[in-house]
Amino acid sequence: MARVCEITGKRAQVGNNVSHANNRTKRRFLPNLQNKKFYSDVLGMNIALRVTNAAMRTIDKYHGIDGFMLNWKPRKTETFSANALRVRKVIHKRAEAKAAEAAK
Repeated sequence: MARVCEITGKRAQVGNNVSHANNRTKRRFLPNLQNKKFYSDVLGMNIALRVTNAAMRTIDKYHGIDGFMLNWKPRKTETFSANALRVRKVIHKRAEAKAAEAAK
């Protein structure tokens, strides 16, 4: 499984450990990934995603996964995974159907 956030697209970076004697050895900076289940009110079920802590904070800022998926406009550097795009599409369709039903 790749170490990539499904929401922000953050992935491992490469750098150097630099000792006091200025010796350099390669190292990897890994993102803080967590397996997290988010409850969707629109879908009425849990959605499992592998996201970074930064993405979890952003989802909380938008008051849950539904608000995030409906209102978030990703920047050029951020890419949703195929799983997240599928979930986003389903949430959009269900939210539009509920809005149309409420308008009747």
